[in-house]
Amino acid sequence: MMEICAALPFRPENPKTRLSGILTEAERTAFADAMLHDVVSALRDAEIPVTILSTAEYACEGASVAVRNEGLNEALNRFLSDSGKPVLIIMSDLPLVTRETILRVVSTEKDIAVVPGTGGGTNILFIRNPKAYRVQYYGYSFKRHLEIAEQLNMTVDVIDSLRMSTDVDEPEDLVELLIHGNGSAKQWLEENGFSLCAENGRVSVKRGETRIV
Repeated sequence: MMEICAALPFRPENPKTRLSGILTEAERTAFADAMLHDVVSALRDAEIPVTILSTAEYACEGASVAVRNEGLNEALNRFLSDSGKPVLIIMSDLPLVTRETILRVVSTEKDIAVVPGTGGGTNILFIRNPKAYRVQYYGYSFKRHLEIAEQLNMTVDVIDSLRMSTDVDEPEDLVELLIHGNGSAKQWLEENGFSLCAENGRVSVKRGETRIV
């Protein structure tokens, strides 16, 4: 396999605010750490070195950390400009990713591989020639990344994958994690009282005896 490096943006301070209705700030911090650990573990299993682009000082076993004070796009585009090898950009809230799914992305024969997230975002982006490409995250970034590739005459592989498209932002996203997860994030949820429940033909999540979604 070709030499590849991964960039993983991360905000360790007050993360996952959309989960604040069910988790305290301390719990959200611990849960975000657990999800990041799962992503880093999958990258290590795939033998892809990863740099965490953190908004604050942070330490993570198995990864190097670079503190970036600029915005997400600025930090990632600087990383792309500085890279002499293909780059895999992967978000930190994808606890279902595995070695196999990551290798599926980087084994593409296209110039770009994109894994869309729910709602039009971009969960994973593989760029074979990073110096020639610039990202534009936020909002409908999936479509923008396809348009950028088209403008640059780059070929694109769009990869549809439950494990890579499931990003955990909202309480209802915990359902997929509890069903399909097998790493630190799922373990953290279970140790903190979260479990699945089925009512009226639908699977939902409860904490203790209280249904949350």
